[in-house]
Amino acid sequence: MQGSPAVLDTLNDLLVYELAARDQYFIHSRMLSEWGFEKIAARISHEMEDETGHADALIRRILMLGGKPNMVPAALTIGDDLPDVIAKDLAVEYKVVNDLRGAIALCERERDFVTRDILMPMLKDTEEDHAHWLEQQLRLIKAVGLENYQQSQMS
Repeated sequence: MQGSPAVLDTLNDLLVYELAARDQYFIHSRMLSEWGFEKIAARISHEMEDETGHADALIRRILMLGGKPNMVPAALTIGDDLPDVIAKDLAVEYKVVNDLRGAIALCERERDFVTRDILMPMLKDTEEDHAHWLEQQLRLIKAVGLENYQQSQMS
């Protein structure tokens, strides 16, 4: 089935950021583990797996629509310390949320409701699980102080 060129371009735009988010979460989870923050490292590793699933869904849809997936991730922004890691991951999630909203609107204009239905759960997951959880962590750091938060993330 041949998909709309605009939808295919948008899916590839989404893919490069899902791949970047996956890779950024991957390095951040390993950094956090190395720093001794095993609890948050495990959660960030879980986020990496979610992003891999999002990328997989996009790749499968691009291929089904006759496109060629762009497998070159966007540039990563690697954090320098725990709060910076969280903030940089949150910035990627905000970008993905904005892009997903635009992609969903485009799919509706192009009348590609199947692709829209593939993107809707990604938006829900990105907003309610990924971004919201990262926002909570930044609020916790502010509420209890960085040292207490860091201590809570150790095994």
